[in-house]
Amino acid sequence: MPEVAQQIVAVKTEYLYDLLARIKQRPGMYLGNCSITRLRMLLDGYGMARMELGLPRTEQEREFNGFQDWIQKRYNITSSHGWDSIILFYSADERDAFDNFFKLFEKFQNGESPLPS
Repeated sequence: MPEVAQQIVAVKTEYLYDLLARIKQRPGMYLGNCSITRLRMLLDGYGMARMELGLPRTEQEREFNGFQDWIQKRYNITSSHGWDSIILFYSADERDAFDNFFKLFEKFQNGESPLPS
């Protein structure tokens, strides 16, 4: 198998959380500035690109879908607002919401209850 083909085969099947970690480290490179709205748009584009390519959803992508419900429970929200809008509403601004996303996402990943203690 040619080297390029081997590299393509070696691409990670789980990529979403790695991407989020890199965005957290260098938001300017991925988003231009620290903005939860821009983060949501990038993630929507990521999902759409995978769908257009016919790629199956990964375990991380399926798990991340639960973040919406987790955020709604945390803030006792029953409306159809997205996780980004909810976090932004309870934050000072886009930058604060961006930082809060990563704090909340870490709690979600660690299996913490969505209900504040």
